[in-house]
Amino acid sequence: MVMDFLSIVPPIVAVVLAILTKRVLLSLFISIWVGGLIAAGGNPFAGIGITFTWMKDVMIDPWNARFLVMTSLLGAGAAFMFKTGGSQGLINMLEKKLTTKKRVQFLPYVLGIIIFFNDYVNSVIVGNASKDITAKHKISREKLAYILDSTAAPMATLGPVSDWIGFQVSLIAAAFASASIMGMEPYFAFLHSVPWNFYAILCLLAVPMIIIGKDFGPMAKAEHRAQTTGKLIPDGSTPLSSVDQDLGEPFKKDGNVWNFILPLIALISVSIWGLWYTGGGAEGKSIMDALAATDVSIALTWGAFAMIVTGMILALTQGMSLKACEDTLLGGIRTMLPALVIIVLAWSIGTVTSELGTAEFVVNVTEGWMTAALVPFIVFVIGMFISFATGTSWGTMSILTPIAIPLAYSIGGADLVHIVIGAIFAGSIFGDHVSPISDTTVMASIFAESDHIAHVNTQLPYALVPAGIAGILYLSYSVIGNSIVLLVVGIVLQFFLLRYLGNYHNKKYNEDANQVGA
Repeated sequence: MVMDFLSIVPPIVAVVLAILTKRVLLSLFISIWVGGLIAAGGNPFAGIGITFTWMKDVMIDPWNARFLVMTSLLGAGAAFMFKTGGSQGLINMLEKKLTTKKRVQFLPYVLGIIIFFNDYVNSVIVGNASKDITAKHKISREKLAYILDSTAAPMATLGPVSDWIGFQVSLIAAAFASASIMGMEPYFAFLHSVPWNFYAILCLLAVPMIIIGKDFGPMAKAEHRAQTTGKLIPDGSTPLSSVDQDLGEPFKKDGNVWNFILPLIALISVSIWGLWYTGGGAEGKSIMDALAATDVSIALTWGAFAMIVTGMILALTQGMSLKACEDTLLGGIRTMLPALVIIVLAWSIGTVTSELGTAEFVVNVTEGWMTAALVPFIVFVIGMFISFATGTSWGTMSILTPIAIPLAYSIGGADLVHIVIGAIFAGSIFGDHVSPISDTTVMASIFAESDHIAHVNTQLPYALVPAGIAGILYLSYSVIGNSIVLLVVGIVLQFFLLRYLGNYHNKKYNEDANQVGA
């Protein structure tokens, strides 16, 4: 039991140290070493050896290695967008219509909903499309990172078609097969679960509610800082990437929006084709079957490479030299280096929690006292904790789905299965959404050019509101069995709660300011 309890120590160390020290790299490394120390039975030298072995193993994993290459290529593609004046061209096109701060904030939100097929691509495209125009209107990088993060994963899990959904349907199918559940088609079970994915839906709706209303908590302070001082990030903080600082001035200062649009089209079209092709679409598989079997890392790497090729061709045709193109390529990769290190360390923490059995410990502690009325709520809470501690929503889904679906079916039949599937995905997304060791959280920080810990600190209170309401809704399902009714109640409750928090913070801030002035 002691060893089981020790399994939750490394992720706790990572999160606490990151928040206290605001040094995410140091915090992650120490937490991995703590895990190595536990695995080595307290031997510090053996613990160091295990630590670096884990880091080596995650880097040579084929999927992870391709992901690192893909992230580097995406940075290079974004660099060409900037250097050829594509980002400036987009601003020139939009600034006549996006004349207010609120309108500008709706740009990344709307784009985030439109680009639903992959969360990584979502962050890349939306971040690059909106970071310059949001900077012009003095919107903090923390606020942009929140909008990116709060649309990317929720949209990917809700669909209508994405690699996330393909993965989720494959997990549902495997759970049905292992539990001998007949008469339920996995994809339609997923569709029935969507209205029960309370957190993803409420999280998506919270963004426009906050944009239209007032900020509160650490985000309000960040926005006040940006508006009054023009400082988009806090003093003493470090953004995970900064394309303009690493690359200097654009080659074409006047800007042409096609230098942004054409690489974007190449990225999206090749990525979508790659998702279909690597999953066996060319062999006659349906779209959903292909997405369930696709290799995301290969497909997105192809898309990122196509993005670079397109950007380089545009650069050469506009008169950039080969040396300038090479410098842009290397500069774009250089902007990704801090993020790449964080991603490797975050993966290593995932290895630590897997080796020590963190998820199994959490599940075992709770599964013995579940009842039908509590199952969705407990599954949601366990999913929140596991995904927060491990930094992976997919890993959490993989752990919980084969356990929770048979349990729900044995207790409440098909109706409870649909509810529990929604609860699994909702809990998995929450933890992945707010965890400082989550790759999707890191990606939002990268492409918003935000300090990572500042993004985590400002986003957490905003995420806790829909999460808390979702928990109440899951507890209420046995009384109100209709998901639509529960959602309407949750949306109304969230609207008034966010409005109250915004007004309360604004009133308190004004009172404090008056006291200081007096």
